[in-house]
Amino acid sequence: MEDLHGPDGLPLRHYRPRRQARPLMVFVHGGAFLMGDLDTHDRTCRRIADACDVEVLAVDYRRAPEHPCPAAIADVAAVLRWSRPAAVAGDSAGGYLATMACLWLRDAGDSLPAIQILICPNTDLTLSQPSVVDKGIGYALDADFLAWAITQWAPDPATRPSPLLAPDLHGMPDTLIVTAEHDALRDEGDAYAHRLTQAGVRVTHRQEPGLMHGFIQNMDLTSQEAAAAHDRLFRDIACLFSR
Repeated sequence: MEDLHGPDGLPLRHYRPRRQARPLMVFVHGGAFLMGDLDTHDRTCRRIADACDVEVLAVDYRRAPEHPCPAAIADVAAVLRWSRPAAVAGDSAGGYLATMACLWLRDAGDSLPAIQILICPNTDLTLSQPSVVDKGIGYALDADFLAWAITQWAPDPATRPSPLLAPDLHGMPDTLIVTAEHDALRDEGDAYAHRLTQAGVRVTHRQEPGLMHGFIQNMDLTSQEAAAAHDRLFRDIACLFSR
């Protein structure tokens, strides 16, 4: 593991599972656009690098409210341009930033990663999907907190870009989307998988039964179901890299 700096001095952390060079994945952490850093997701990045035999480059992007939309998207897009990874991945808000950065690069005519990996992603900042109501109380992600966090990230509702609502999703990378049954963001992740498929994108999609938002973050330590879901995720990632 090595801490380094990327474009404009952006803090990064590079994980290598072995001395020989391996395909590179850029990882974008979650945290409702407000929280999280290289340390909060250190174990997750280490496990992905080891289990999937890939190098992982974690991004410490700028966060709201000091740096509102689109600062973090610009940071992730800059790292993708700079590092030219095989894949970009993210959980929750990090999944949103990962796929928004891909949309930015596509629209700018830049090269894209071959793969995007989205774990319980936020794709609809309007929060209009049914699971926001059905699963937004009593589970890991509270709908009221989520709505508040989005207002910190993008105060003006008229300027809240949502991947799910993008008019055109053609040309996006091969995609793995994993959602969780008891997650307020479940339906928008599932719907995004459907829209990408309709646009001709090759998609692997699974909804994990019985799990809540954030299961990728250390829930394997206390839940056999989460541990099994981690194993499935790691196998899916490894399969994508072996294509």
